[in-house]
Amino acid sequence: MEVDTIRVFAPATVANVVCGFDVLGFAVNEPGDEVVMRLKNRPGITISKITGDDGKLPYNPFKNTVSVSVKHYLDHIGRSDVGLDIELHKKMPIGSGLGSSSASTVAGLFAIKNLLGDTSDPSTLLPFVMKGEEMACGHGHADNVAPALMGGFVLIRSYQPLEVIRLPYPKDLFCAIVFPQVDVPTREARQIIRNKILLKDAVTQWGNIAGLISGLYTNDIELIGRSMEDVLIEPVRAMLIPDFYKLRDIAMKSGAVSFGISGSGPSVFAFAKDPETAKQINQKIQAHLTGIGINSYQYVSSINGEGPRVLD
Repeated sequence: MEVDTIRVFAPATVANVVCGFDVLGFAVNEPGDEVVMRLKNRPGITISKITGDDGKLPYNPFKNTVSVSVKHYLDHIGRSDVGLDIELHKKMPIGSGLGSSSASTVAGLFAIKNLLGDTSDPSTLLPFVMKGEEMACGHGHADNVAPALMGGFVLIRSYQPLEVIRLPYPKDLFCAIVFPQVDVPTREARQIIRNKILLKDAVTQWGNIAGLISGLYTNDIELIGRSMEDVLIEPVRAMLIPDFYKLRDIAMKSGAVSFGISGSGPSVFAFAKDPETAKQINQKIQAHLTGIGINSYQYVSSINGEGPRVLD
C-alpha cells in the first residue's frame, strides 16, 4: 500500500567537538526533533502545525528552514508538482547549540525522501540540508547537519568541494550535555571569533585535531581526552557562558574525560566512560547552575550511529 503520511525523528548534534571548529561533529540519541509529513493532491508546501517552539518559528513555507530545504530538493529532482503538508514538533530547545535547526531540516528532508521512495544514500541530501542551515544562521556549515543526517561521528575534510568522512568511535564513550537557559545566538557567537591567529596556536590546534582523530581510530579514550583542547575559539566563546571554567572544573573532577562547548553554546558537554559518570557530571553542573540562578536541561547519550529514523 502506498504511504502518504510519515513521521520522522532526527537527532541533536554536538558540533566543533572542542578543537574541530566547523569540521567535526557527532549525533546523540536525545534530544531531537520530529516532522510529520503528508502528501496532498494540490501542489505546494504548507505548514499546518508547529509545537514546542514557543511561537518562535514561522508558518510561512518560504521562511521556515524545513519547507525551504524540502522545496530545494523537490526542484532538484523535478517534482515541483508534489503537494505536502508539514507538522514540526520541536523536542529540543531552540538556540541551545545542539543543532536545533539542522535536526528539523534533516527530519523534513528524510521524510520527503522516504515518502517519494528515494532509495539513495541519505548523504545525497546534504547540500539541501546545508541550504536550511545557511538560512537559519547565515552560514551553511556541515558540522551539525552532516552527523544529524548520517549519524555517528563525522569529519568535514573540505567545503570546496564538500567532502564528509564518517569516523569510527569508541562504543563505550558517553556524552553528558547540559543546556543552561541563557541566550547565545549563533550569528553573534560567530562574529566575536578572531580573524587572525598566532601560528603557534594554529600548530597546537592542528596537533589536537590530529590527536582526537587518532584516538577515535585507535579506541584510545585517554588520547581523545588529552586532545580535546581548543586554544582558538573556546577562550572567546567561554565569555558568553556563565561560569564556564568553573563548570569545566566540576566536570573534570567528577570523572569527565573532556569538557567543552557544544556548537556555539550555551550548551556544554563532557565525554565520560560510562553513563553513570555522565549522569553524575550533569547533576553537579546543574546544581552549580541552579546555585547561580540559572535553570538548565540535561541529557545523557551514547553517540548515535543511526541518524534520522522513521517512527511511523
